[in-house]
Amino acid sequence: DAILVHTGQHYDERMSGLFFDELGIPAPNLNLEVGSGSHAVQTARIMERVEPVLERHRPDWMLVYGDVNSTMAAAIVAAKLGIRTAHVEAGLRSDDRTMPEEINRLVTDRLADLLLTPSRDADARLRAEGEPESEIVFVGNVMIDTLYFTLGRLGLAARPDGRWADDGSVVVTLHRPSNVDEPARLASVMAALRTIAETRSVHFPAHPRTRARMAEFGIATGRVHVTDPVPYEAMLGLVTKAHCVITDSGGLQEETTALGIPCLTVRPNTERPVTITEGTNRLVPDAADLVAALAGVTRAGNRRRPEGWDGHAGERIIAALKERTA
Repeated sequence: DAILVHTGQHYDERMSGLFFDELGIPAPNLNLEVGSGSHAVQTARIMERVEPVLERHRPDWMLVYGDVNSTMAAAIVAAKLGIRTAHVEAGLRSDDRTMPEEINRLVTDRLADLLLTPSRDADARLRAEGEPESEIVFVGNVMIDTLYFTLGRLGLAARPDGRWADDGSVVVTLHRPSNVDEPARLASVMAALRTIAETRSVHFPAHPRTRARMAEFGIATGRVHVTDPVPYEAMLGLVTKAHCVITDSGGLQEETTALGIPCLTVRPNTERPVTITEGTNRLVPDAADLVAALAGVTRAGNRRRPEGWDGHAGERIIAALKERTA
């Protein structure tokens, strides 16, 4: 039996509700409606509101995902209540503690009782940090489960050679504070995108916060097609046809690797190195290098998929929990 708790950290209908509908996820049993706020405020609200839920239900396991504030906050509360926590996507590290997500990963992994990893490098990282072998279970990537499920439901399929048709477009997402909160940095990224848009169609479904910063800083968009966030299905339609994706999203680094579509990540580091060593991802720390980096992109790249990125990670998670539940 599962009780689904939506903390409400992501509350915009375009960034939350649509995903429940499109992915066929049941309506949450509870919505804590924490909303926005500073990291401290949001984390505190989640802790306050999730504690009575855990006290009331006393579950065998609390399952937390990824690296958002909800992940860490719920793990802290569960640890103090003596409730076992399983962390999905454990062991990912960027080694950049200026990223709030890195702090969330570190704290959650130290507290979790079961570390469910998406890639073998994550296993190695956890061992190096002193986590006991008995708590580390390689399960693969649940995000790729979602990807394959949705592609199948939409009837989308690659060509017989395993590649996707290339319409020459570029798809962009940016949301991390390091890229969008500094006027000079965001201006540099947008300048590169405007140059690219002179010769290619550039689709930029922008996070509400990113659009607000662009307006606040008075940054021109030129021919870049900036829109509101699009539903997951529509985003997949854009990505599968794209010549390249430019992003700072961990999720898109993974999805493009699974799809075999080139990805340029506008960051100096990534917590998903397997997308570089075995995938199609390349780091571009300096936004001024984006135009040249894109010029070197081809669609004849690596078609390997990392181990466990096969659409069955969720099944392996269930098996791991059953094995450890009395």
